[in-house]
Amino acid sequence: MFANSLLLFAEEQSIQWGKLGNGVFNVLVFAILGIVLAIVGFKLFDMLTPGKLDDEILQKQNIAAAILAGAFILGICIIVAAAIHG
Repeated sequence: MFANSLLLFAEEQSIQWGKLGNGVFNVLVFAILGIVLAIVGFKLFDMLTPGKLDDEILQKQNIAAAILAGAFILGICIIVAAAIHG
């Protein structure tokens, strides 16, 4: 009886490792997808607004432009996370 319970435990472990590997793979794929979509969204937002946000933030050190860009990226990330989750 003890040997049977060890065999069942070993089978459960292999199934859990398979699920863990699958979960890690899914996390990596969705993380890369989310980052790419956030960058694409930011670039589209930069193209649609007057001026260059990169220049405003990095060269002119415009804090308002940095706050706007950060808020926009957070908004895009929330939308991407909801789309991936749901």
